[in-house]
Amino acid sequence: MESAQAKNQALKDAGAVVPISYEVFEGVIKETFQKLVEEGKITPIKEVTPPQIPEDLSTAIKSGKVRVPTHIISTISDERGVVEQRYAGVPMSTLVEQGYGVGDVVSLLWFKRTLPRYCSRFIKICIMMCADHGPCASGAHNSIVTARAGKDLISCLVSGLLTIGPRFGGAIDDAARYFKDAYDRGLPPSEFVEGMKIKGIRVPGIGHRVKRGDNRDKRVELLQRYARETFPSVEYMEYAVQVETYTLSKANNLIFNIDGVIGSLFLDLLDGTGMFTKQEIDEIVEIGYLNGLFVLARSIGLIGHTFDQKRMKQSLYRHPWEDFLYTK
Repeated sequence: MESAQAKNQALKDAGAVVPISYEVFEGVIKETFQKLVEEGKITPIKEVTPPQIPEDLSTAIKSGKVRVPTHIISTISDERGVVEQRYAGVPMSTLVEQGYGVGDVVSLLWFKRTLPRYCSRFIKICIMMCADHGPCASGAHNSIVTARAGKDLISCLVSGLLTIGPRFGGAIDDAARYFKDAYDRGLPPSEFVEGMKIKGIRVPGIGHRVKRGDNRDKRVELLQRYARETFPSVEYMEYAVQVETYTLSKANNLIFNIDGVIGSLFLDLLDGTGMFTKQEIDEIVEIGYLNGLFVLARSIGLIGHTFDQKRMKQSLYRHPWEDFLYTK
């Protein structure tokens, strides 16, 4: 009874249907089924057409049979299986081979255009001028304190960036908005300033905590000089300079600051290239492109201060109590 033949014979003797080999197994099943039907022992079940299995979505999309609605729209870069990634349609190889710089990359990814070289160089200069302003500035101070608390790079960077706002580096867009509105309406500088005073609004782009009329911000001077030498027109900046002339007659610290010069010169850049419509310029100023430039630039300095503290292995910072006025 140990052999397969013996087991098969035993099954056959017991009344089982035993095929002689595996190859005829299918035929034996069919014959047995037909025999049972003829004997009336079983009733055939009506054949059911199986439902069609849906085609794989990715295959159907490739064959063009279906269209799937997109969830996100992107217009500035493309890396879908192409030979090389493109920024606003410009291949990476072109950026490298033709000597494009960070200003060109910003112009492609932010403005979706290849701006003239004097524009991309202006953007690069702005990034260089705004990268850092020393450890005493609020953003750098925050990053330094956070780094000394042992936090990671991203936390240190973000803690500094979160101080950027109307009082620190975040007035570029507002400066552009107010200067543009006043100049486009033909408002005399004195009338513009007095109107802002009546509204209780500080003139964005005017005023500095440290610099004075007799101790100008060198960054402002460098940007003004570059623009006057290369821009087709600097009418918005010159209007802002007239505003400064009026504000300096009120107080020696109400000078043209870095926010004001970048804001006004960016208006001249957008208007002077002839590549932007009035609606596009208004949209750029409204969205907040110009503050984005300061955020991009200052990130370099904040990261630098973080690395500086970690490199020196500075301990946890605790502000000296004598620097506080304790009162009720």
